[in-house]
Amino acid sequence: MNFSRHRLLVLLAPPLLVAVAGCASTSDSASVAVPSPDAKTAKECRDLHRVLPRTLDGHGRDDPEPRSAYTAGWGNPAIILRCGVSRPPKMIDPKVAEGSDPDAVAGGVNGVDWLMEKQGDGTWRFTTANREAYVEVSLPKGRSAQEEGTGVLTGLAPAVKKAIPEGIASMR
Repeated sequence: MNFSRHRLLVLLAPPLLVAVAGCASTSDSASVAVPSPDAKTAKECRDLHRVLPRTLDGHGRDDPEPRSAYTAGWGNPAIILRCGVSRPPKMIDPKVAEGSDPDAVAGGVNGVDWLMEKQGDGTWRFTTANREAYVEVSLPKGRSAQEEGTGVLTGLAPAVKKAIPEGIASMR
């Protein structure tokens, strides 16, 4: 999954021009499910929480309820990050690796590999790959993938690289 950023943009451009969103829409009072990672992953997620950017792709930090070191948010409606989530089933799907699954794309942005999944409602969810913890990012409906999807992943890359070591996350 060591694609260059340029190849990722080529892969992402057509399907993401429509819209990108997370697995749930958020409102003024965003609420998200807080992951419950194992002890090692929990430490890495707390480390990530400390180095996350105050602004992301021009949106100010506004963490969702309930407050947690495993979640973060930016903007309204919110871009939501959850750290310590379970491995997405599509991460082991051979069709994704071959590039033949129209609902999932694997690629890298600025040194961080991602699985980009199209959800049933037409929105997208991004989950880190080849890291010791799974970090999930979702964008709200109506956000432009070409402009904000790549910008969000680019903005998060330095924090993910600093806090979540390369490796294989637990199989949970």
